Amino acid sequence: MGSELRHCTIGDLCDSGFADLQTGPFGSQLHASDYADTGIAVVPTEAIRARRIDHSVLPRINEAKAHELRRHRLEAGDILFARRGAQATGRVALVRPSEEGFLCGTGAIRLRLGSEVCSDYVSHVLSSPATHAWLRTHAIGATMPNLNKAVIRSVPLSLPPMAEQMAIASFLTSFDDKLELNRRMNGTLESIARATFKSWFVDFDPVSKKMEGKTGGELGLPPDLAGLFPDSLEDSLLGPVPKGWPVVPLSSMIDVNPKYRLPRGSDAPYVEMSGLPTDGARVLKSRTRSIASGSRFRNGDVLVARITPCLENGKTALVDFLEPDQTAWGSTEFLVLHANAPASVEFAYCLGRSAAFRDYAVGSMNGSSGRQRAPAVAIARFPTVCPPAKLLECFAQVVGSFVRLMAANDRGRELLSALRSVLLPELISGDRDLDAAQSALSAPGRL
Repeated sequence: MGSELRHCTIGDLCDSGFADLQTGPFGSQLHASDYADTGIAVVPTEAIRARRIDHSVLPRINEAKAHELRRHRLEAGDILFARRGAQATGRVALVRPSEEGFLCGTGAIRLRLGSEVCSDYVSHVLSSPATHAWLRTHAIGATMPNLNKAVIRSVPLSLPPMAEQMAIASFLTSFDDKLELNRRMNGTLESIARATFKSWFVDFDPVSKKMEGKTGGELGLPPDLAGLFPDSLEDSLLGPVPKGWPVVPLSSMIDVNPKYRLPRGSDAPYVEMSGLPTDGARVLKSRTRSIASGSRFRNGDVLVARITPCLENGKTALVDFLEPDQTAWGSTEFLVLHANAPASVEFAYCLGRSAAFRDYAVGSMNGSSGRQRAPAVAIARFPTVCPPAKLLECFAQVVGSFVRLMAANDRGRELLSALRSVLLPELISGDRDLDAAQSALSAPGRL
């Protein structure tokens, strides 16, 4: 198979008429004032992820401006390079049919391949760790690396016959589809958990329904659970709250920055700010590092970013990846929330994700411009309702099952990612044929 590979560069494809490179519009062509709430999506650097466009961060422009920039319109099969930024440089995304008509942003370079080359296959090659490292090594600038057309033209490619390109691309894309489905499942589970918290402990929906005279199945809860909610509200510092639910400072239910001991100089798991997601429930990554100053935490704690803009962006995660009784450490810019029974880690997490908590934390920030932080003493005073112990225990059981399923999904995703990382370079180089790769997928032990 290796003897059938064609070794070339992107520049060779361009010179042969099989590809075209185009940089996104200049900054002078697209100003902040051009952006609108609705219209044509523009793909900026930060929207270019692992072979996908992140639709949650797409700005938009009106039709008239999009017409002016029509030469930058995207077509299905286009490949976008993130061309600048310490974290983004070298990332690529494949434009899907549903994204046709979007505009290439100022921080991107578009590669359009002809029918002689499978763009799906090439996007897998370009997103491989080896090519990503190559791009970052050859990027211009040490402090703020940048890609340009000359660098991208030099990217080496190994192209098998077209039929094999398409077969390999289909196989690898099946991995990505599984990973994406897994990610969406976790997003759905987290959304349900947060919606349950909001319904029970913020909007007090079961109480409101009882006040409207609804009973039984109309409450949407099992009878024993429905019975834990009162049938009236009373005034409080927070406004109307369920009768009998006192308003208390956060510190009466949750410790802020609990004191854990870790001997300096030894090694322990470490979580940096990039390990906290903006839209996920669990810590994304950790590494072992020699202990120095920083936050301390254990399983069952919740990490909340306290510095701007990470706090505003929602960086929050619960900790569940450590060994029993193991203590880890992390950024000094984390707040650590430790729930005391009957409150639970699930309650602390959802509270930390709530709009009221976030707004309060942002409002408490102090410090110099651009480096403002939410102080722990202020967070400890955050006023919150204290539901009955039995209801808090039920919430932990319900949402805890979601968290355990998310953890299982994450482990499955990690296994798939590791398998993909092994197979991708071997398929690209021709060291493993597709039949052997498919066997490895059905029986990973054969690797």
